Amino acid sequence: MSTLHTRWYKYRGGNLKMSSTVAVPKLKMSDGREMPALGLGTYLGFDKNAVVPSKNKQLRDVILEAIDLGYRHFDSASIYNTEDEIGEAIKMKIDEGVVTREDIFFTTKLWNTKHKREEVEASVRNALEQSGLDYIDLYLMHWPIGLNADYSFSDVDFMETWRGFEDVHKLGLVKSIGVSNFNKEQLQRLLNEGSVRPVALQIEVHPQIIQEELINFAKSENIVVVGYSPFGSLVQRYGKQFPGPKMDDPVLMEIAQKYGKTSAQVVLRWLVDRNVVPIPKTINPKRLQENINIFDFKLEQDEIEKINRFNSNTRYTEPSFWQTHPYYPFEQVKNPLPDPFRD
Repeated sequence: MSTLHTRWYKYRGGNLKMSSTVAVPKLKMSDGREMPALGLGTYLGFDKNAVVPSKNKQLRDVILEAIDLGYRHFDSASIYNTEDEIGEAIKMKIDEGVVTREDIFFTTKLWNTKHKREEVEASVRNALEQSGLDYIDLYLMHWPIGLNADYSFSDVDFMETWRGFEDVHKLGLVKSIGVSNFNKEQLQRLLNEGSVRPVALQIEVHPQIIQEELINFAKSENIVVVGYSPFGSLVQRYGKQFPGPKMDDPVLMEIAQKYGKTSAQVVLRWLVDRNVVPIPKTINPKRLQENINIFDFKLEQDEIEKINRFNSNTRYTEPSFWQTHPYYPFEQVKNPLPDPFRD
């Protein structure tokens, strides 16, 4: 259960502001280091041209507010183009004396076009330059899929890429290494053939894709699971409302009313109670505060099972345009999407 610290700090503009800071619990990783049990995702979306950028330092200001609220875990990736503003905000809060570098857990990811072993170190050094930080807490292989610079499929084996991860880990540029969007068989191969074990697996997890088998496997191997897109159908995606439970779903509302919480908070707690680290993303100050205030209650097992019943194995991150790649981690579909990176 978290503790709440109330303190005063100098707010931007020179005024004093009172802040209630949540102390987020931590999970021990297999390498002995600790990961905060909740993070803030910083992917801002994708439009018809490219990944949506932060405008007018919007993301930096969200990170500043998040740190004041108690967030210490920030999730980025080279493809998100958010490493610079995250690093800027962290440095500002270190300079203010609010946090130290050791308080912060910064995750970023290698993109698919940099999968050759020798490209990994250069990518890490670029992430460090972008962020202005002297090390990365957790570095993830974003996908097991290697691509050439023109986004055609490369023949680089993800085990070659993993050797590059082991290199940067040995150099101390990254403290911990892991993977994202790997399936069970790919993860098992990594465990069998790698010299350094992955400490974390980041996957899509929400009430419509509960990932029970993969999560149980990761747990059995002492791998911490991080869950992205934690709200599933509760929120709009790509400007549309998809089928599935919404914020006013009767099952979620009943549980929320019992604990004096919102349906969104119940879903985040559902993940935490399954030992999954959720990384919700928001630029809304009210949601930012709501999302971190989930450590003063705990769901009963039957409530967890009620939410599990929403499972329909629905993915919202399904890059079917890569599905003929030999390392595509998901099931193939009949009508794959056009590749937005190439078209």
